[in-house]
Amino acid sequence: MTDRPQFLGIYLNDHLTGSAAGVELFRRAARVHRGTALGPPVASLAREVEQDHESLRRIMADLGIPAMRHRMLLGRLAERAGRLKLNGRLLARSPLSDVLELEAMRLSVEGKACAWRSLEALSGSDARIDVARLHELLRRAEQQIHVLETLRGERAAQVLTP
Repeated sequence: MTDRPQFLGIYLNDHLTGSAAGVELFRRAARVHRGTALGPPVASLAREVEQDHESLRRIMADLGIPAMRHRMLLGRLAERAGRLKLNGRLLARSPLSDVLELEAMRLSVEGKACAWRSLEALSGSDARIDVARLHELLRRAEQQIHVLETLRGERAAQVLTP
């Protein structure tokens, strides 16, 4: 099928767009939680997510796939729109905001892990893909998921328990 190279470009650009939104979400969460118990782990995750975003950019460059910059702008706008959710308070953050934010961050990392797995599956037929690097990125994503789930579970128990 002749569309496959085009599909890979679309797929990776979709993930790059989602990654840009994820970077914004993690940066904002790190700022919001600075000085709190959530601050250090979220700041660490934010740095890693930025590095992972750059890794995806490098992988795309290695594959000769250009980034569609206008789509990354859409990712940033989507992240800002995602802030507009009912959280029990009209204009301010509520404790529920933390739970929803941690869930969104986890979903972001789950999506990134899916992209790494898809690229891993392609690595057998494309020597430009660094399998060892993908294994490292996937291991890190799984660790990030574990950290986020732990934080989410703790915060949900605090917020949702009567």
